[in-house]
This record gives sequence, C-alpha cells and structure tokens, in this order.
Amino acid sequence: MALEIKQHLKLSQQLVMTPQLQQAIKLLQLSRMELVDVVRNEMVENPVLEDSTEAVPESERAPGEEKKPEDMSLEGLDQERPPPADVDTERAERTGEVKADGTAVREIDWDNYLDNYSMAPPMPSYRPTGEELPSLENTLTRKPSLFDHLVWQLKMGSMTREEEQVGMLIIGNINPSGYLNEPTIEEIAAEAGVAVELAERVLRRVQEFDPVGVAARNLKECLLIQAQHAGEDDEIVVRMINDHLGNLEKKNYQAIARDLKQPLEEIIEAVKVIAAFDPKPGRLYAEEDPVYITPDVYVHKVGDKYFVVPNDDGLPKLKISSFYRSALSGSPQAREYIQDKLRSAQWLIRSIQQRQRTIVKVTESIIKFQREFFDKGINYLKPLILRDVAEDISMHESTISRVTTNKYVHTPQGIFELKYFFNSGINRTDGDEIASESVKNKIRDIIAKEDQRKPLSDQRIVELLRDQNIDIARRTVAKYREQLGILSSSKRKQLF
Repeated sequence: MALEIKQHLKLSQQLVMTPQLQQAIKLLQLSRMELVDVVRNEMVENPVLEDSTEAVPESERAPGEEKKPEDMSLEGLDQERPPPADVDTERAERTGEVKADGTAVREIDWDNYLDNYSMAPPMPSYRPTGEELPSLENTLTRKPSLFDHLVWQLKMGSMTREEEQVGMLIIGNINPSGYLNEPTIEEIAAEAGVAVELAERVLRRVQEFDPVGVAARNLKECLLIQAQHAGEDDEIVVRMINDHLGNLEKKNYQAIARDLKQPLEEIIEAVKVIAAFDPKPGRLYAEEDPVYITPDVYVHKVGDKYFVVPNDDGLPKLKISSFYRSALSGSPQAREYIQDKLRSAQWLIRSIQQRQRTIVKVTESIIKFQREFFDKGINYLKPLILRDVAEDISMHESTISRVTTNKYVHTPQGIFELKYFFNSGINRTDGDEIASESVKNKIRDIIAKEDQRKPLSDQRIVELLRDQNIDIARRTVAKYREQLGILSSSKRKQLF
C-alpha cells in the first residue's frame, strides 16, 4: 500500500481554558475572606493595582466629565463601563460568563487608556503623640494559651530545677482539652531521668493549677479533682464518679440509687453537683478564634419587591495606578512589562466584577423560587436543586455550585449560606412536597416544646409529623435529629 500526503479541512469546536478564564473560575468559587487574601496578594505582586479608598462623587465631577478609567472599581457595578466593541456583548449578557478571548486586552491603546490619569500627591505622613498611642492591653497580639498559662503558674511555684524540668514535660504533653493522655507518668520520669515518685509528686502539683481539673489522665480523675477542689467529695459523689459514669451519661438514676442503696433524691442532688463540673477544663484557653460571617449580598424588601445588593465593604476598591503612565514611553522592555501588568490588572478587576454580578444573578433566581420563604419563614422553604437555578439563568450547574459554596446572604429571615436554599423534598400525604430543612425545623420545634421529664421518642415525632401531613420514616427523623445535634429521648430526660 503506497503512502501519500493529503490535506483535509475539518471544522471542530473545542474549549480552551485560557489563564484569564481559569482566573475567573477560581475567583468565582472563593469565599469572601479568600477573595480578600487573593486581591491583597495580587496588589503586592502587581504594582499597577491600587486600592482606591475614596471615589469621586458624581456631584464633584465637572459638567460633561465622563467617568474615568480609574473609577473602574468593585463599587457601582451597575455603572460599569461597557466592554470594548469587539467583545460579543450579546453573548456575555446571555450567558453571564467571562469571554476567554484575550485579543481585546492586547489591542488596547494603553497611552490613550491612561491619558486621563493624574499623578496623585503623596499621602501626608502622620505620627501620633504619646498620649494618642494605644494602651498596653490593646497591643496584645493573642490571648494566652493553655500552655502559657500553666507555664506561668509553674514558674511562680517554688520548685527545684529537677521538678521544674518534669513539670515542663508534663505541661508540654497536655492536650487542648486539658488532659495528659500520653505519655504515661513512667515514660515522663524516664525521659527526665528521675524517680517515678518524684514525677507523681510534680503531677499532683500541676493538677492543682488553674483551670481546675487540668493534667488529669482520664475523665474520672478530672471530675474527682474538681470534686475535691469544690469540697464536694463525699462518698456518694465519689462512688458515682468511680463506678457509674455510664449510668450518669444515660441518666439512669434509678440504677445508681439501687446500687448505692440511697434515696433517689440524694442521687439527684449528687448529679447536680457533678453536672456543674467541666469535663474539658482546657477549652477555656482554646486558641481557635471565632469566625464571623460577612454576607456577600444583602436582600432588602421594599414594598412587595426584593432587591439584591452586593456587599463591597471590606473588599479593596481596585483601580489601575496612573503612576505607570509615564513608564509606557520608556524602554521597550519597560513598556512590555507595564503592558503585561496592565492586562493582568484589568482582567482581575473584570473577573471580580463578573463574580459579583453572577452572585447577584443567582441570588435573584433563588428569590424567585423561594419567595414564600422570604415572605413567611423557614416553614415555607421549598425543595430546590441546582439544575432549576441553572436553567433559569442559563448557566451550567457547576457554575451554580461554585457560586453557592461558602457564599452568604443577609435576608429578612436571617443570614444563610446560599447552599441552604438547595435541599431535597419530603412527600406530604396530600401529594405536595416540603423541603428537608423545613422538616428539620419542625422537628426542632416539636422537641423544644416537649415535656423534659417525658421526652418524645423518634416514633412519636413521626406520628406528630404525620398529623401535619408529612410522611417520614423513623430512621429519617433520627438522622435529622443527629444532624441538628439533638440527643436521643433517653439522654434528653431531665428529672430536675
């Protein structure tokens, strides 16, 4: 068979993931805090980007003055400049996605683009006087950890150098809950090269430190230390801690009374004493700081309509610096470098603006589907899937998934993650469906109104839900109850 060379024409389509499109997708799935970090890192690496903290008000503009390119920031998305003429605006408005073609950016006349920029004056320097300096307490960078607190007490004690060495080994092995689970005291003594009796004596000294119950080797020892410190180490309390922790967890007080041969009233009084102890004394010095949620968008109700407003507070107001305008007329190497940074800066600003528009568009679609929730509350939440919103705004399901992950919305009903509005449906006996989150809320309300002396079983909750035309299985109730962090009926029972 002879070999020959031929030419063929073939028409095909393929998706090219340009760096600009990859950046837009990456920014879309970031949370608000992650976005702030990315923007600040980009401002460090790209000298062309600036944080415009103050925008020029419309009232201060000269008559007939148009909005300058330096005003292209994250605020005022509705007043954003239209894209260049060679960008397919019709497709961009229909799909809401960033165009991957970078030719429009490469063809920008940067001299004309930066022509309106003016050299900004340097920021005035300010040095506060000594009276205006913050107090020493306000300069604390972090709160003391459990280790720091225990070491401080160890240094304040009158110990020999050998005992102090053992104490440091003990404190260094205490976990965040305040327990000395491992190594054993024998291993600590061997590592320090001292007798086990000396290590035991130092351990007892450390167990007297604040918080009470620290350095215990198990829950039983922790509770006994706290009982002794509180002066409540009578026979009933000590025996209950030593022999009946399982029954205490199950609230089986009758079994404890039978075994200890004591009246039930005495057992209940002892239970009150033990319940006041802290099973994790070290958590008072937990180093984890609380994470506060900042909504990405706000939903405001004006009359009968809902309006979605993006939250730009805390986000750097990006603009392109005018300082580098003069550098464009320099050497070819400098001009190429500045143009590359200008392209990167413009794409970052456009990607962030596109991210904000997409979040707003998704939120508006959610309002359309969940209107009753916004009007009446969680009990009127409807089943919703990603495909419903994707088809409504002509986007892909993966885009909706990225937008709704780690994004929060402030509504008249409270602050919710956008993922919260997407949930499966539970059948009603009348043929309709109800959202699973609404069922969870009903379970929470039923348990909140129960008699704590006679808590409702899962089967009883099933029967009460069926009275509300909700058909649900007992194992589903148990699963939802566990997701809500609610204990079983036997552990919810209260005798006092």
